[in-house]
Amino acid sequence: MIVSLEWLKDYTEVNVSPEEFCERMIMSGSNLETMEMVGEEMSSVVVGKIVKIEKHPDADKLVVCQLDCGQEEPVQIVTGATNVFEGAYVPVALHGSRIPGPLHGQPKVEGGVTINKGELRGVESNGMLCSFGELGFEDKVVPVTQRDGIWILEKEYPVGTDFAETMELKDAIIDFEITPNRPDCLSMVGMAREAAATFGTELHHPETKCEKEEGDVNDYISVEVKSDLCKRYTARVIKDVKFEQSPWWLQRRLIHAGMRPINNIVDITNFVMLEYGQPLHAFDINSVAGAKIIVDVAQEGEKFTTLDGTERTLDDQMLMIKDAEKSIGIAGVMGGLNSEIEETTKTVILESANFLGNSVRTTAKRLVLRTEASARYEKVIDPNLCREASDRFCHLVELIGAGTVVGGCIDIYPNPEEAKTVRARVSRINNVLGIELTRQQMVDYLTSLEMKVEGEGDEMLVTAPTVRQDMEIEEDVIEEIARLYGYDNLPVTIPKGNNEASQTYERDIKDLARETMCAMGANEIQTYSFVSPKEIDKVRIAEDSWERAFVKILNPLGEDTSVMRTILTPQMLEVMGRNFSRNLESMRAFEIGNTFMDNVLNPKALPYESDNLCIGMYGKEEDFFTLKGVVVELLNKLGIRDIQFIPETEYGVYHPGRCARIVATHMAELENGPMEEEVELGIMGEVHPEVADAYGIGTRCYTCELMFENVTELANTTKVYTQLPKYPAMVRDIALLADEEMTVGQIEAVITEAATELLRSVKLFDIYRGKQVEEGKKSMAFSLTYRAADRTLTDEDVQAVHGKVLEALKEKLGLTLREM
Repeated sequence: MIVSLEWLKDYTEVNVSPEEFCERMIMSGSNLETMEMVGEEMSSVVVGKIVKIEKHPDADKLVVCQLDCGQEEPVQIVTGATNVFEGAYVPVALHGSRIPGPLHGQPKVEGGVTINKGELRGVESNGMLCSFGELGFEDKVVPVTQRDGIWILEKEYPVGTDFAETMELKDAIIDFEITPNRPDCLSMVGMAREAAATFGTELHHPETKCEKEEGDVNDYISVEVKSDLCKRYTARVIKDVKFEQSPWWLQRRLIHAGMRPINNIVDITNFVMLEYGQPLHAFDINSVAGAKIIVDVAQEGEKFTTLDGTERTLDDQMLMIKDAEKSIGIAGVMGGLNSEIEETTKTVILESANFLGNSVRTTAKRLVLRTEASARYEKVIDPNLCREASDRFCHLVELIGAGTVVGGCIDIYPNPEEAKTVRARVSRINNVLGIELTRQQMVDYLTSLEMKVEGEGDEMLVTAPTVRQDMEIEEDVIEEIARLYGYDNLPVTIPKGNNEASQTYERDIKDLARETMCAMGANEIQTYSFVSPKEIDKVRIAEDSWERAFVKILNPLGEDTSVMRTILTPQMLEVMGRNFSRNLESMRAFEIGNTFMDNVLNPKALPYESDNLCIGMYGKEEDFFTLKGVVVELLNKLGIRDIQFIPETEYGVYHPGRCARIVATHMAELENGPMEEEVELGIMGEVHPEVADAYGIGTRCYTCELMFENVTELANTTKVYTQLPKYPAMVRDIALLADEEMTVGQIEAVITEAATELLRSVKLFDIYRGKQVEEGKKSMAFSLTYRAADRTLTDEDVQAVHGKVLEALKEKLGLTLREM
């Protein structure tokens, strides 16, 4: 809501600076967005009278004006304006003056523009005649009659006087953010009520009485309301209408409120709407067939042309204003072109009505037509404003001589809105706010907001005016007292309670994973959940893969954000490609993020949502095994140690010979008792060269994606104390001759199974290929550590177990010791 501080002073006394006014209003609950001081950037701009105009001797489009600016000698100014004439009163920027600008055809300059004398085509010019735009007014508020050329004043003013002061332009324009529950503040009277309560001053309501009325409205028009979507409909008639420019005080109010003055009748309807928050609409009585207004819904598929010249298709849920033959307006939204007021109009019908907010909102949304009127109706307006607003319109018509008011008012109001009474307790108000106010202090606060307070002792029966439709429960009363007492005056206390803040187990695991990854030199990244479906094509995912079960966005910003991601790897590769393109030699990053998958089996069910962890790296020091080491360290930190890396050759993202699925073994509690179970945790590998090229990564790169929910399920961060070993360990090294296809994991699994409880660790420490090893084979050297918890092992003890290991390797894998 844009509020002119000078206009606000018409309704209540404000004797503080604009800055203090804003601060006090904020503290009383009115949220401020912006404040702008207008008229302050003008200096040495005066009122001048054009006394003589001559043609420029050397330019057809320029004229030389002699102006009376209150000085001893006339001021000569050259201008190209076509609307100037002798006897006109205009704003004159003298030599050395400053104006807000911008100058015609030039961009706006911060701090304004300095005007200096000069020559135009050899003729001296000692200043400039100013237009609205050059004095800082936006084009959207410039009066229709002043849009082209110099600002011509509507009457005589003292020449030589300061223009901003003479025209009362200096003002503070304040934009308040009005919450949806306070439609009463979408008006000058509503904001004046707030200001009066905040500063403890008296509120003066606008004058609505007409001194002279002629005839009876019922002789001109009749009204019939056929729909419950209209709560109240009032109609008044003004005859002998004279269309002309509004007086400057009225135009100034509209301009400072951000509206363009049109003519006196239109300006008054806009003025009253801003003043009361009640939209008004005027019809030409000659365009109303049968001299009858009918309020009813439209016909399905009906065509209707609104005031903006656009033909619109209606449905039978839209409320319309009709005459005896046709529709003439969309209720609460916009009037029709067929009933538009023209300069030949002599008698107008003034509509001041109240329509259901939901109906207006739906109609405006379906027609994609949101107006000042619909914006107010949507927030639910007090129907008791209708008559007062229409009477105010008639008073202003009479005040400025725009027409003759016809006596009486047609008012159809079947179910009058009654004020609600709310019960509040003095003791509870003090208890909630933590203060000690007397009952009388509370009554004073509430009556300053025009609320009536009854009851005795601790009980207060508070009846708010019907414009305050937000006053429904005791907490609303408490809020009113709190904000007028001053939020900044309320005591600050620490909330009392014995609840301890805690995180979920899942969050603890995520935090531990983050700490571990950061400790290994990885940077955490975050990418968007909305992606392009083409990303899956870039990473060579099969057409029938589950990774293509996208959740589609109904109204996406574009194809690049049209679906929700099913995996994190494409976004990780995009980040890696961006870093590589900026000449970063190495990178190690990770992301923990949500992934989404459509429920293909049951389209009506909600999509699946889960957390994944993605790791990405490239650089001279990075390879498949460094990534594997990072994964193993991460899972070990999370308490997952029984891990296998199973070769994978069919997953398109990765190089077929450098990819592995990560599987963990754990004991699952089943109906038949505990049983060893394998759970897939994710996949890792070297990115396929084609995929790397698609993302602009010109070096080998590696990624891993873990299903973090499976990781969380298997994680075990419980620390169990283990006594330091008392007895020494014995180590046996073996070198096995194996086929190239044999994996370390296969060998370690057989060794672990055969060695029983004496084996403490198995470590691969060498892989050899060379002259002493036949082609297609490799030598794999392992170190096996044995130890007993209750004794020192002898060679016989170790050899018995070690022999079983060698036998198992030969029987199950066909491996023998390599001859040195």
